[in-house]
Amino acid sequence: MKKILNSADTVVTEFLTGFAAAHPDTHRVDLDHHLILRADAGQIDKVGIVSGGGSGHEPLHGGYVGPGMLDAACCGEVFTSPVPDQILAATEAVDAGKGVLHIVKNYTGDVMNFEMAAEMIEGTRVETVVVADDVAVQDSLYTTGRRGVGGTVFVEKIAGAVAEKGASLDEVTAVATDVSARVRSFGVALTSCTVPAAGKPTFD
Repeated sequence: MKKILNSADTVVTEFLTGFAAAHPDTHRVDLDHHLILRADAGQIDKVGIVSGGGSGHEPLHGGYVGPGMLDAACCGEVFTSPVPDQILAATEAVDAGKGVLHIVKNYTGDVMNFEMAAEMIEGTRVETVVVADDVAVQDSLYTTGRRGVGGTVFVEKIAGAVAEKGASLDEVTAVATDVSARVRSFGVALTSCTVPAAGKPTFD
């Protein structure tokens, strides 16, 4: 798959600007924190659900923001974890008083930054479910245990549906934990990816 980019330095901001223009009624975009949110995030009497990760993996996670799914997605730089300030801003934005669930893919940076954000927030109960579904990669340079990849979609959609029905934070967390424990995938690539800032394949 080929992508047309104006500049590696502006790709995330331009993606978010385009997303906002395409979905003005259903979503809102926080360009300062690189967040995609439901238009009504934080205004519905429900558990908030936040996920996120490095940009360049679309539609994860911004494509799964909406009713019955995520309330907010934190868009890190290309292939880079979102930082704690982003996650904190997303958590505060979706908090409607029933608590917030963080759904985190099992990469060292993601896990660490979501943990830091959860510790930083005040007055909001936060629970975390880490997804580790890829049986092809375990204990790599970037993970302790399996990677979190495509199985995250199932966790986000099923937990999101339960939250939309008005379940408590404990109930939503239990469902997300159960789905995460049951889902497995096998990651396969036909070629190396090309990081935009590098401009050439990562390996041969």
